[in-house]
Amino acid sequence: MTTKARSPALEVFTHRNYLLFMVGLGPSAISSWMQRVGVGWLAWELTHSPAWLGLIAAADLIPFLFLSPFAGVFIDRSSPHKILLTAQWLQFVHAAALAVTMYNNLLQIELLFALTVFSGIVSAFSTSARHAVVPNTVPKALVGTAVSLDSALFQASRFMGPAIAAFVIPTWGVFGAFATHTVGSFVFSVVMQQMRMPAPERDKRPRNLMSDIRESLDYIGSHAGIQPLFIMLATASICLRPMQDMLPGFAQSVFDSDAVGLAWLTSAMGVGAMLSATRVALLGNFSGLNKMAFIGLACSGLATIGMVATRHLWIGIGLSAIFGYSFNTLSVSIQAIVQSAVQDSMRSRVMSFYTVIYRGAPAFGALFFGSLAEFVGLRWSYALAGAVCLVTAAVLFKRLGSMNGAFDLSH
Repeated sequence: MTTKARSPALEVFTHRNYLLFMVGLGPSAISSWMQRVGVGWLAWELTHSPAWLGLIAAADLIPFLFLSPFAGVFIDRSSPHKILLTAQWLQFVHAAALAVTMYNNLLQIELLFALTVFSGIVSAFSTSARHAVVPNTVPKALVGTAVSLDSALFQASRFMGPAIAAFVIPTWGVFGAFATHTVGSFVFSVVMQQMRMPAPERDKRPRNLMSDIRESLDYIGSHAGIQPLFIMLATASICLRPMQDMLPGFAQSVFDSDAVGLAWLTSAMGVGAMLSATRVALLGNFSGLNKMAFIGLACSGLATIGMVATRHLWIGIGLSAIFGYSFNTLSVSIQAIVQSAVQDSMRSRVMSFYTVIYRGAPAFGALFFGSLAEFVGLRWSYALAGAVCLVTAAVLFKRLGSMNGAFDLSH
């Protein structure tokens, strides 16, 4: 009598380090999104300016552009777990600083900007380290599933966190959101201390920092599959991802709502993203992910155009969920494909450029489309963004055959 094979989605949790990581990530990710809603709403309340919203978003994202490639090289030479643990404790310090300054009525827009820059610098290292830690908590055959479930939990926090914030902020103010993340980040830091990950084998030969970065760029640029995927991700990250940070402006100026409307829009986006990541994780077989990435890019562009074409909040909430599903289908498909294909010796460096694109490139979009919105309004600004993504998907789709041939997606 044969025993039925365990689902990969269940198998990953039999590995202690992965289980600990996910248990610790839950409260931290949820409270992080509560803090994000609080930061966005506070920035809007202090300024009522789309340009300031874009600037705050850029303060969080720009450090990724400059630091992630160096962080990737550094992590490929050292212990990703130790770097992630250190970064997580620094995020706890950042959350505590937000809570304390808010409680004492000291948190003006300039200080909020400075603290956001600090968080962005720390996140540049923590995100690159996380991309290296998660795949090394499970066997190689489970990497795609582990990455997708990690994303699913993170995306679930995108609707749980804002939904909780919708009750916390009206009751305890923005301080309540900041204080909650102080606790959540502390819990994650303590749980990560319990992980036991052996030091990875590293090449001890002296290497030039810029040569390592150039080697990873050459690898990405010459890869028939990774290059177009990263172009698609860059287009979506610049044009569409900043909309997540502009939702406070959408809530009030487009849908004539308040912090509760903002929380529902953000939560809906998180619901869609979570469902998308869960679907990818449960596939088990990663064939077809290239096509899913194209569909994600096109549908997220269409959802964006739909959001700026209506003034009805509940229609906007539905389209926000579609946007979250589509955009996350694009990003998680790309991450799962690349993480499953890239060698361990190149993983942090290659994924650092994924981080640059996904987390850093939106800074340009936030500044450009936020500034453009000052003149033409959020509607026309993001109608243009959606159209650019539709054109990009159409132009690159003819390369789908060569992209499929560049990856072994049969497992």
